[in-house]
Amino acid sequence: MTSLREMLENVLRDLKSAGDIEASAIVSRDGLLIAADISQNVNAEAFAAMTATMLGAAETATSELGKGIPDRVIVEGKSGKIIATGAGSKALLVVMTNPKANLGLVLLELGKASEKVKELLGG
Repeated sequence: MTSLREMLENVLRDLKSAGDIEASAIVSRDGLLIAADISQNVNAEAFAAMTATMLGAAETATSELGKGIPDRVIVEGKSGKIIATGAGSKALLVVMTNPKANLGLVLLELGKASEKVKELLGG
């Protein structure tokens, strides 16, 4: 029987196979790492904590400004993009892409994967 962790890791592997995604993680809303597909040269726990903080700050800012809760946060730099999105009430799904990533395709696949994570974690 497949464990929950293995099912979550399969979601991340499928997401990475869609292309342009270098790393991905499922993170609790308070920044704890649940599952990751990240290279050894990236500190997965730090990545989880920083991206949860980033999305939390964006949610606070947009809420205070009367714009509602954001669907996602995208940070773009010369070396690539970091995209964080909600995956239900319990988790976030975060990816790092290469700089030339097809953003539309990445967002499409990220949406599908976040729904799978939401289902697996029960909301």
